[in-house]
Amino acid sequence: MDTPLLFNPLDKRNLGKSVVDALLEQPALPLADVQSFRGAGIYAIYYHGKFKPYLPLASLNAVGSNHPIYVGKAIPKGGRKGASIDASLDSLSLSGRLIEHRDSIMEVSSLSIKDFTFRCLVLDDIWIPLGESLVIQRYQPLWNQIVEGFGNHDPGAGRYNGKRPIWDELHPGRVWASRCQAPKTTMNEILALVAKYMKELVG
Repeated sequence: MDTPLLFNPLDKRNLGKSVVDALLEQPALPLADVQSFRGAGIYAIYYHGKFKPYLPLASLNAVGSNHPIYVGKAIPKGGRKGASIDASLDSLSLSGRLIEHRDSIMEVSSLSIKDFTFRCLVLDDIWIPLGESLVIQRYQPLWNQIVEGFGNHDPGAGRYNGKRPIWDELHPGRVWASRCQAPKTTMNEILALVAKYMKELVG
């Protein structure tokens, strides 16, 4: 018999797993209804709609919210420096980030905000990056791994010579993205990558 592995409950991977499990225990709520609330932390967004390339993913989420399309984090101001233990509770960054995502989806015609739900978890800032990384590692969400750029912001005037995010190429509508240059990846290539992802997702 091989020597058993020593379980360390304080190992960062085991502590991180408890964060992931806590996120998944939160109720899935309509993204369309998100309102401002206090807290910083991590979140997962789920898709339930009829956009044809995403149908296999929507099927997984037909009963409940099981596989996120996007996972992100919201760090409070000062959190990166550990400025305040209470920074997470004093911040509006988590709801602010979710509201930004809601508004991004509402700008495009290929997606309906009614087809999205979210879970979120308010965390002490020290656990936020680890929690986000572990949820992404577990689920490999489409908009984190393949169709990137959903979480991007307007680069501002004078910076539109950069490439348009792949997310905006597949889901046009954000005004600032339309001012950017076309990406090297073509629409057919994006759709092929999405199809490959969905095939692997459903086995």
